[in-house]
Amino acid sequence: MLDPVSGEAAGATAPASARWRAAVPSPTVLVLIGAAVAIVVVAGVTNDSFLTEGNMTNLLRQMVSTGLLALGMLLVILTGGIDLSVGSVVALTGIMSAGLVSGLPLPLAILAAIVVGVLCGTVNGLMVARFSLAPFVVTLASMTTFRGLTYVYSKTPITPTTPDFLTLGSQNVGAIPIAAIITLAMFALGWVLINRTSAGRALLGIGGNREAVRLAGVKVRRHLVLAYALSGLCAGVAGVILASRVGIAQPSVGQGFELDAIAACVIGGASLSGGRGTIGGTLAGVVLLGLIDNLLSLYDVQSYWQQVLKGLIIAVAILVRRGERQNT
Repeated sequence: MLDPVSGEAAGATAPASARWRAAVPSPTVLVLIGAAVAIVVVAGVTNDSFLTEGNMTNLLRQMVSTGLLALGMLLVILTGGIDLSVGSVVALTGIMSAGLVSGLPLPLAILAAIVVGVLCGTVNGLMVARFSLAPFVVTLASMTTFRGLTYVYSKTPITPTTPDFLTLGSQNVGAIPIAAIITLAMFALGWVLINRTSAGRALLGIGGNREAVRLAGVKVRRHLVLAYALSGLCAGVAGVILASRVGIAQPSVGQGFELDAIAACVIGGASLSGGRGTIGGTLAGVVLLGLIDNLLSLYDVQSYWQQVLKGLIIAVAILVRRGERQNT
């Protein structure tokens, strides 16, 4: 019996050599790891503050928002879509969580805000799947809509009234922030979803050849909605953690966050046309971007030069990917 997505015999056991090759990181991930190690070595030699415990902890905290958004973005990109609304969802869920803690128990307030994030993603998915609208157009419209809803909820920043709200974003387990542990756990779950479940294989298949996947009996619309709902979930968690870390929820926060998430996915080997991308590559892209941002900040490089460098990195990554496709 064949798997409807992979086309492989169900229950077949892969040869040991194939399993070994699957366990080895892809060339893209290895290159990113090498680049990250080189940056760490150079930074450690040239800047005394880089390898301090305080800076490493701060670096992990800074990578949380980009990491969570990149994880959700990857799931959408695998289907051949894009989600430009995640920055607005971060703002909406962050300000809602900070506001709701004054009237609800802390766990319930956080859960309610995250559920709003899932609903935002579900709306995007329904628009894309049910009406066959272009993901770029749908999420561009929802980006503006969700940002407007954020200002409807509160035109001014909200400071949480519950001190425990700050624990999620500011407390550590040893030297590792709780937020970073949550992020790594969600990446682990994402890896299981993509590599060990039929839903994950369906997302990859939809991005590779949607019609073939549909003819194989896969519910394409349902899986598209799932991808965008999970992107909303990741954005909701990122919004809550960011508000907790900063200690104040700004309705203007999150602008441009979607670009960093897309950059991490592309640098990590994801194809914007869909069907290609890995959890490991995306995580490596997040780490590389975080290291670059942190190092440039330590050297007091202006933020606009950081954006220039990110743009160049994305362009180089796309060119390298194009070369790889032409050589295969």
